[in-house]
Amino acid sequence: MSYKIYLVEDDQNLNDILSSYLKKEGWEVECFTAGKQAQAKITAAEPDLWILDIMLPDLDGFQLISEIKEENEEIPVIFISARDADLDRIIGLEKGSDDYLAKPFLPRELVIRVKNLFKRIYGKKKDTSLSSYAGYIIDYNGRRVIFKKTDKDIELTAKEFDLLTFLFDNLQNALSREQIIKNVWVDDYYGSDRVVDDLVRRLRKKLPQIKIETVYGYGYRMVKQ
Repeated sequence: MSYKIYLVEDDQNLNDILSSYLKKEGWEVECFTAGKQAQAKITAAEPDLWILDIMLPDLDGFQLISEIKEENEEIPVIFISARDADLDRIIGLEKGSDDYLAKPFLPRELVIRVKNLFKRIYGKKKDTSLSSYAGYIIDYNGRRVIFKKTDKDIELTAKEFDLLTFLFDNLQNALSREQIIKNVWVDDYYGSDRVVDDLVRRLRKKLPQIKIETVYGYGYRMVKQ
């Protein structure tokens, strides 16, 4: 599983350049040019790293990191800024940032710092048995789903868990009812494909923060939040 990065930089040209360098490393990068755009993603599927510009047109990086760390204090953050380096570095560290780059800097330096941070935080190989989505932790090995705000398990049946992970593993892809039956029930079911609708309904009820779209006449699609 590739690392996922949220990049928040209001200068579109710099945003494009940094994103290009990061993507060349095989990382998934989602870009934002305003603080409120990024703020809306804080409680959704979490990235492995935030890269935050401090000076943004609507709300600054300091407010963003406070909200990010309140949601999950373990997510690493790298600050970038053109303001007073010493002051911003100190404030950033106080708020939980893991690294700081003063503008101007070479994009390659950011890539190196990200690599070092990933190695330090996640080790040589990222543990792919745990995934985070919409405020939930999906534990593949333990076959558990944990609601992060309460740190409590959500009780799912075996089929509900299998459907959740199949949809999550195919995030953004439309899946037919036939595909879902083949992967969730395998060879254990013979009957109407409408059984999928009932399972999706139960999953939506138990996990109200997830977003499963109905693809009418075809099937379902889990989307990013």
